[in-house]
Amino acid sequence: MAILSPTAISGTVAWLGLVRERKAGLASSAVESVVATYEGFTGESHAGLTRSSCTRTLKQFPVGTEIRNSRQISIVSNEELAVIAQGMEIPVLEPMWVGANLVFDGIPDLTDLPPSSRLIFENGTSLVVDMENSPCRHPADLIETFHPGHGKKFAKHALGRRGLVGWVERGGSIALGDKAIVHTVQQRLYKPLAKQWA
Repeated sequence: MAILSPTAISGTVAWLGLVRERKAGLASSAVESVVATYEGFTGESHAGLTRSSCTRTLKQFPVGTEIRNSRQISIVSNEELAVIAQGMEIPVLEPMWVGANLVFDGIPDLTDLPPSSRLIFENGTSLVVDMENSPCRHPADLIETFHPGHGKKFAKHALGRRGLVGWVERGGSIALGDKAIVHTVQQRLYKPLAKQWA
């Protein structure tokens, strides 16, 4: 019996970008297509089969520990970016300001997709959702340079709407206008932790 099932939900690629040199800054640069390999998007600074652990995994590993890279790709939606921008009282929140690699149109509540969901493209390229991408200060600092006085609002309004991080399950190409189907599993709440997360 197959565990993952295709859904009626699909999204269209509205924007693609690469953060070519993370040390130079968070901002991504727009591209028309990307090549996805087991290491991530070719040319993306977050690509690699492994990565050094950071403060986000501090409760699991000391910073700098080599771990499997499940954070190869940053995925957001135009719908959620628009809600964040409205809350921040700015005209538009550009995807490059949040270091996005892939922006979808048409996937409702993208940030709420369950971990291990797949985004499978018509050519067979498959991306796996690892988890929600929590808001941090880096986009806020960048937004502040374009909209002084508004950057500090990012964390509050991006909470639960910041998008996802994921990794490549099956390589291939992704271009603007490509369509992906959401594949997922039926989710159940892990009851022993229900009170902890309430």
